[in-house]
Amino acid sequence: MPVPTPNSHSHSATNSELISALAKSIEKKDALSRTSFTKYAVRAMLATLFLTLGTGIAFYIAGYANDIVPHSGKFVYAFMFSWSLVMIVYMNAELGTSNMMYMTSAVYNKKLRFLTAGKILATCVFFNFVGALICSFLISRTTAYSHLPADHYLFEAVSAKLAKTPITQFIEGIFANIVVNTAVFVTLRMKDDSAKVWSMIFIIYIFAFLGFEHVIANFVSFPLAFFVNGGPVENMTFLSVLSNFFFSGLGNYVGGGLLIGLLYSWLNQKSDLYVD
Repeated sequence: MPVPTPNSHSHSATNSELISALAKSIEKKDALSRTSFTKYAVRAMLATLFLTLGTGIAFYIAGYANDIVPHSGKFVYAFMFSWSLVMIVYMNAELGTSNMMYMTSAVYNKKLRFLTAGKILATCVFFNFVGALICSFLISRTTAYSHLPADHYLFEAVSAKLAKTPITQFIEGIFANIVVNTAVFVTLRMKDDSAKVWSMIFIIYIFAFLGFEHVIANFVSFPLAFFVNGGPVENMTFLSVLSNFFFSGLGNYVGGGLLIGLLYSWLNQKSDLYVD
C-alpha cells in the first residue's frame, strides 16, 4: 500500500471535513422535518425572532446615530444587523436563505430527492414569514418603537428598498445571498467560536451596509415599518411588497443556491487536488 504524501493527506482531510459538515447539516434538517414537522416549523420561526431582534436594534440605534452624527446611521445599522446571523447559527434556527444553499447541494450530491429538498425549503421560508409577522408586530408594540419620527431611518430604508426596480432587487438579491452563504460556508471550516462570530459579523456587514436585498430580512423590516407607522410607508403597496419578495427571493436563490450551493458542490465533486 503506498504511503500518502503530507499534501495528499492534508487535502483529503480538508475535503472530508467540509463535505461531512455539509452532509451532517442536511441530514439534521431532513430528519427533523420528517420526524417533527412542528419542531422544524418552530425552528424556522425562531430564525425570524432572532432576525427581528437584530433588525430592531439595528434600525433603532441607526436613528440615534443619525441624530448625533448625520449619515452615520448606516455604519452602526450594518454592524448591529450582522449579529442576527450569529444568533441564528448558534441557536440552531432554520433560515430560508441559507437552506437555499443546503438544499441545492443536497439535491446535486444526491443526499435528498428534489421534491423532499423543495418541501423543506418551502416549509422553512413559509414559517420564516409567519415568524416575521408575529415578531415584527410584537416588537412594534414595545416602548422603543412607540414614538419614532416620520423621517426615522427605518421608514426611509424600507421606502428606498421598495422604490428599487425589479432588476435591481434581483441583482442585489444575488449578492446578498452570496454574502450570507459565504459566511455560513466559512464558519463550517472554523473550530474557534470567536473566529466564527467575527467572521460572520464582518462578512454580513458587506450586504447590510450596501443595502442588498435579502428576502427573509425584508419579511421582518417591511411589516415592522407598517406596524410602527400604523399603515403603509412611502412606496409601500401590496404589489410593491410582493414584487420585492419575488425578485429579491429569486436573486437570493441564484446567489445562495446556484452560485454557492451548486457551484461549490460541482467544484468539489471528484476533486482530490483542489478542494474547499
